[in-house]
Order: sequence, then structure tokens, then C-alpha cells
Amino acid sequence: MSYRDQVKYFECLKRFERKFDWRELEDYKILLERHKDEEDLDKESLEWVKNLYTKYYVNREKKDFDSYFKKPSG
Repeated sequence: MSYRDQVKYFECLKRFERKFDWRELEDYKILLERHKDEEDLDKESLEWVKNLYTKYYVNREKKDFDSYFKKPSG
């Protein structure tokens, strides 16, 4: 189960690598190498990746732009 979660987290965090500060980027690269070697992360490392995921990956709602494209009534 943890490897499946691990894949999900790394796939989502790939887009946010440029937003990491230098400390986060260093740790992320080390853990990414471990992930590429198909190692399971230990509990603390996986927790760190989860925290990074919650920090940068924000599931935003799609805005409703229909009101801008409706014909004005009247």
C-alpha cells in the first residue's frame, strides 16, 4: 500500500519542484532517487513526502465562468 501512495505523491510533486526551497529540494531529490530505485520509503520519509504534498498540492475548485458568457437579459 505504501508504494502505491508513494507513486501518487511523487507524480503530483513533480510539477512543484521549482517551488521548493533549497532544503526541501535537497531532501526531495534524495527521496526521489530512492523512489526511482524502487525502494519503499520508511515511515518518517513517507510522512515528510506527505507533508510536502499537503503544502504544495492544493486541490482547487474550478471556477464557474458561465456568468461571463451568458447573454444579458433585457
